[in-house]
Amino acid sequence: MISRWVLRWTVVGTVCGLFAGLYWNILELMIHALNRIEGPSLLIVMPTLGLFVGLVIHHLGNPGEIGVIVDNIHFRGGRLDARKNAPMILASLASISAGGSAGPEAPLVQVTGSFGTWVADRLQLKGEDLRSMSLAGMAAGFTALFGAPLGGAMFALEILHHKHVLEYYEALMPAIVSSCASYLVFAAITHLGIAPTWSFPQYGLNNIDDFALAIAYGVIGAIAGWIFMAIFRGCDRIFARIPGPIYVRTTIAGLVLGGLAVLFPLTRYFGHEELELVISNNFSAIFLLSLAFAKMAAIGFTVTGGWRGGFIIPLFFTGACIGKAIAISIPGLNPALAMICVMAGLNAAVTRTPVSTTLLVSKLTNISPLTPILFASLMGFFLAPKIPLIASQLKSPKQAIAE
Repeated sequence: MISRWVLRWTVVGTVCGLFAGLYWNILELMIHALNRIEGPSLLIVMPTLGLFVGLVIHHLGNPGEIGVIVDNIHFRGGRLDARKNAPMILASLASISAGGSAGPEAPLVQVTGSFGTWVADRLQLKGEDLRSMSLAGMAAGFTALFGAPLGGAMFALEILHHKHVLEYYEALMPAIVSSCASYLVFAAITHLGIAPTWSFPQYGLNNIDDFALAIAYGVIGAIAGWIFMAIFRGCDRIFARIPGPIYVRTTIAGLVLGGLAVLFPLTRYFGHEELELVISNNFSAIFLLSLAFAKMAAIGFTVTGGWRGGFIIPLFFTGACIGKAIAISIPGLNPALAMICVMAGLNAAVTRTPVSTTLLVSKLTNISPLTPILFASLMGFFLAPKIPLIASQLKSPKQAIAE
């Protein structure tokens, strides 16, 4: 007999999958309408949409970013505020469809996680039961986008930071069940997540030397992570010096992003379709490295400039550019191994999620040998800066109570 808890987690995942499917379809319609705008026109369109994003946040409230979500899981008993959903949905749809270098994962996680909180309140759940229901919603949101139930469930817990995962071990099964339900519903609506997201070249693990290469690529990914975080914090300092309401910053960010998109069209959008172009085209190594650097800047200006969205897929795009540039520069290297390992090392260094990054990269690229990806992810994780990009990963709830 199926327990009532399994039914509850399944209902949460099903509703979250329905919302994610609706959100994705609306987003695709908006992107289809706006991606026809190219060239200098972007210098008008993107600042205008940046102004709209800022006005939404100014009048409806700041929905925050993934750091706020992590903070709420740690310090507010796992309670995510549904009142932030309206500004998050409106601002993120405008930000992503306009061409900001941020993806839908952050808005999806905010909305689906807050739905888990809402269900917990209706059931009068407290303590770990409430937190687990919120995490089940978050996992459903991650999974809907990435099409990887286990990877999405692990990411929802691991993004809280590895030192805290064991504190939330009770949420693992709720997260997995909810993720599976969300995955089926989202895939049925959008037909995404069943096949691999990107058509990477085939790769088979046949040589022990590939582990050494995976470690080296992971180190390169970690270095790229350091560079990205330096760029990100530099962008943050720039915007912190700009006075006035938030719509001033979002408008300026739109102008900068428009300029980058004119110079490097592939920096526009979050990389879901653009990465396929990197894989299939014969770009030079210099161009790919320039594109990776420009993409890092675009992510930094997008997020710190007040535009809404997440940076996981944009980081995968950046890592793939660097990995392919290395494979082009050194004949004989397998481009698939180089790309996936740098992708994994970079994302693990920035988000501190080595296990879920391994699962996600394998699913998105259809590369079945997990071990080289895991080696690269661990190198990125171990070589990451001491101070994480998501500052709320530093403390646990117990530490907060002690302070």
